[in-house]
Amino acid sequence: MLLVLCVDLDDDLGRKTGMRTPVLGRDDVEEAAVALATADPEDSDVNVLFQGINVYEEIAAEGGEEVEVAAVTGVNGSDVKANRVVGEEVDTVLASLQTGENVRAIVITDGAQDESVLPVIRSRVPIDGVRRVVVRQAQDLESIYYTMKQVLADPETRGTILVPLGILLLIYPFVVVASLFQVPGTTVLGLISALLGLYTLFRGLGLESVVDDTADHLRNVLYAGRVTLITYIVAAALLVVGGLQGLETLRAVQDAFGAELPPGIVLASLVHGAVQWFAVAGITSSLGQVTDEYLANRFKWRYLNAPFYVVAIALVLYAVSGFFLSDVVGLGPMQTGEVMIRAIGLTDLAVALTVGTLIGVFSTVVFAIAESRFPTGIEADAA
Repeated sequence: MLLVLCVDLDDDLGRKTGMRTPVLGRDDVEEAAVALATADPEDSDVNVLFQGINVYEEIAAEGGEEVEVAAVTGVNGSDVKANRVVGEEVDTVLASLQTGENVRAIVITDGAQDESVLPVIRSRVPIDGVRRVVVRQAQDLESIYYTMKQVLADPETRGTILVPLGILLLIYPFVVVASLFQVPGTTVLGLISALLGLYTLFRGLGLESVVDDTADHLRNVLYAGRVTLITYIVAAALLVVGGLQGLETLRAVQDAFGAELPPGIVLASLVHGAVQWFAVAGITSSLGQVTDEYLANRFKWRYLNAPFYVVAIALVLYAVSGFFLSDVVGLGPMQTGEVMIRAIGLTDLAVALTVGTLIGVFSTVVFAIAESRFPTGIEADAA
């Protein structure tokens, strides 16, 4: 059996005539077509219904095969919901057909938009053919209109195409305004070219998702009252101060050495001046993180290892850098303006390395014992 299926995805038939769908049978479909033509003569779905009747009569006149015609509709709005409704109405039509033969379908639509439902129909009944009914004079225009509508409706495509186009269209007005303020046109063109280049790189590298995720994270941090927001800002300021202090230390060592410094001494100078500030920044940020974990009931004793590890690492780096600087400034402390350089001998280096190791091991063992004997809320829930 062959089923001629007229598809009205946005339910013009139901909305404009009040008729219930699906409509099954030649006479009922003709009645629906006349009712829709009376309600809205310009609606393209009128052509779909009459075309379905025409195909039905052609196949019936040939004879040799049973044929039926039906009209199914979706809903106005979401294409996903409309496709689902069309699928349900096709099921209703197939259940209403009194035949034991296999049913095949010829789908009649009025354009590319309605053809998006073809996979839904094909999942229920084999499709022998698809016929698009469009007024001849408007076929190309309708295709262009639908394509433009789809482009403008897609946020991704809209942002990719319209934003650069808008910037290009603003070139002439910007040049005119710049000329009023005696700004060279080449400067304006250079700025606009830079904006287009940055936008192209931004879109090409897919950084919009990274920026959106970062903005959402910062917004959540602000609304949730996270302590880490403050501690991270303080830590960033301490890192900047530490970097400046490292440069000051390098300058003081250069003045004391009086010649070009080898790379190892340059690195030791930077580390020696900055490591104390970096250590304070690490302790500040780790304490903020521990505080937030505690407030969120996710605290574990092992999290307290972080400040001790930072202190141990800072002590080792300070001692090692001071040991390398001893060849330049001699043993003992050296004060140059506001910069204090503490050169360290081999014995003091050994003591610092031992103390740093003991701090790390001691904190690990202590908090591991505390974790086993005094479980926190999250550990108790897991147990």
